[in-house]
Amino acid sequence: MATAQPTGARAPWYARTATTAGRPVVLALALAMCAPGEYQLARLAGWSDPWAYGMPAALSAYAGIAAVVAASRPKGARGRVSAILGAGLAIALALAAQIGAHLIEQGHMQGNQAWLIALISAVPPAVVGHLLHLAATPVPATTPATGQLTPRRFSQVEQTPAEAVPAGAPSSPVSAVPPRPAAAPHVPVAYSDPRCTVIRSLYAGGYRPSTSSMRDAIATAGLELRSDGFIRGTLRRLVEEAEPELRLLPEEPVRRLAAVGP
Repeated sequence: MATAQPTGARAPWYARTATTAGRPVVLALALAMCAPGEYQLARLAGWSDPWAYGMPAALSAYAGIAAVVAASRPKGARGRVSAILGAGLAIALALAAQIGAHLIEQGHMQGNQAWLIALISAVPPAVVGHLLHLAATPVPATTPATGQLTPRRFSQVEQTPAEAVPAGAPSSPVSAVPPRPAAAPHVPVAYSDPRCTVIRSLYAGGYRPSTSSMRDAIATAGLELRSDGFIRGTLRRLVEEAEPELRLLPEEPVRRLAAVGP
């Protein structure tokens, strides 16, 4: 009888390699294929070289920035709806630019129409205005209890004085593993992703959890596993944005990781 594969099993190395190495290659090829059409539209609207080369760069950068902002901002954050709309608009502009450029090149559409030239000319100022709007609406890192950012510094952590050693008592050997600092006070946070709750529980040990510890905890909880970059860059970042003092905890020691059994 065949053994069922566990939920969230790690993908084979060749699949991970193809995904990691393939995405930037595909992105670079797609941008290179889009550039000629966007360049021709810029020339059509009246820009001369080298300024016409800025149209592909502006549309590509705008789409990327808006998409990243839309994906990284949590629900209810300022600018998230605007970023989502901007990402959709950027994709629509890129699609329209490619379709329009090829229709004009093949003679199916007249390129000297006033409305088309006006629309193309409005792209750069619209991109600049929306990017400035996104930059002016950053996401504040707040705590749910007070709604204010209160970062903790190392200099503010109280240190417990060393216990007095009686005269003549033999000194104890120095431990190779430093004592664990006191864990940060845990203010319960209602996360929309249950994996964030699992990751937050790992901070109770007084350390900033490693990627392998977070992955093992998520797998043990029976939740969906994603890439290591998503676990570190998205899930752990959401936890530490809600409680910024968690970033000040030391990284999980290698000795402690090796001592953890199956």
